Amino acid sequence: MQSFDSDGVQIAYLDEGAGEPILLIHGFASNAATNWVDTQWVRALTQDGRRVIALDNRGHGQSEKLYDPARYGAPEMADDAIRLLDHLEIDRVDVLGYSMGARIAAFLAFAHPERVRSIVFGGLGIHMVRGMVGAGPLAAALEAPKLEDVTNDTARSFRIFAEQTKSDLKALAACMRGPREKVPPEKLGALTVPVLVAVGSKDVIGGSGAALAELIPNAQFLEIVGRDHMKAVGDKQFKQGVLAFLASRP
Repeated sequence: MQSFDSDGVQIAYLDEGAGEPILLIHGFASNAATNWVDTQWVRALTQDGRRVIALDNRGHGQSEKLYDPARYGAPEMADDAIRLLDHLEIDRVDVLGYSMGARIAAFLAFAHPERVRSIVFGGLGIHMVRGMVGAGPLAAALEAPKLEDVTNDTARSFRIFAEQTKSDLKALAACMRGPREKVPPEKLGALTVPVLVAVGSKDVIGGSGAALAELIPNAQFLEIVGRDHMKAVGDKQFKQGVLAFLASRP
C-alpha cells in the first residue's frame, strides 16, 4: 500500500485498476485488505472496469495509530477520504462504505456532495440514525487484558475480529470512545445522488436496511439474504447488487 499525509496523519491506501473511480471505506476493526481485498471486492470491481481506491481509516490497518478519542470523529475521518481524493486528483467518485465506513460515507456526502456520484451504504441500516451497539462495552472489550474477560457477546465478537486483523486494540478503543456524531434523518432525506442500502437479513448490529432506505429519496434496498453483519461483507449477492446498481446509475 501507498501512504500520504492527511493534515498530519499518515493514511495508507491502495489504488488499483482503471476506469470510473470508486472509493471503498471499511468498517470498524477492519482494514482495506481484510474488508475489500480478501473478500474479492477489489478484483470484482477492477474486472468490471473500475478504478478502486481503498484507504485504511486512521487507527486501522497500516494507517497511523492515534490514541486521543477526539481524533476519531466521523466528519474528520471523512476528511481523510476527501484529502485522499485530492491527493490523487480525483474530482468525483462512487462511494461504497461498510458499517462504520457507511457512516463515514454519509458524513462525506453531507459535507462534499459535489464529490459524490453515488453511495452504497453497506452493513448499516436504521442504526445509522438510531445509533449502533453501545460504545462503552465495545471499548471495554478492546481494553480487557484478555478475551476471556469479555462476556458481552457482541463486544466479544468485535474483540475476536480485532485480534484476527492484528489491530492495535488501544487505538481501536480510542476510536470507539471518540465523538459519536448523530446522523440527522433530514440530511439523509436531502441526499440527491443515487443510493443503495445493502444489509444482511440477519444483521442485528446494522439494523433494518429497508427502514434506512425509506428515509432517503429514491434509495434502493438490497437484502443480503441469510447473512449477518460479519458474513454479508463478501457475499456474492452483495457484489452482484452493487455492480448492477453502479451500471444503472446515471
